[in-house]
Amino acid sequence: MHRDVDRSLTGKIGRVTGLIAPGTIGEVMLPFHGGTSAFHAHPFDKTSVFPVGENVLVIYFDPPQTVYVDELPEVLKPRR
Repeated sequence: MHRDVDRSLTGKIGRVTGLIAPGTIGEVMLPFHGGTSAFHAHPFDKTSVFPVGENVLVIYFDPPQTVYVDELPEVLKPRR
């Protein structure tokens, strides 16, 4: 049986508020239900490290409060 997959946060850009690294439970702030909420975060590839303040891309949402993230692609990064 396939469980229903919630894709409501897939593709969202979040800001890291707690170090995301292998073996840790990081934190990311994401737009959610008209506001902003904190979610537990893990690196999608299980090896990347994302410091506080970095923007990341949500690859997978595991309800109720966990996301798996990856580096923000160059095309989505703000121009300087």
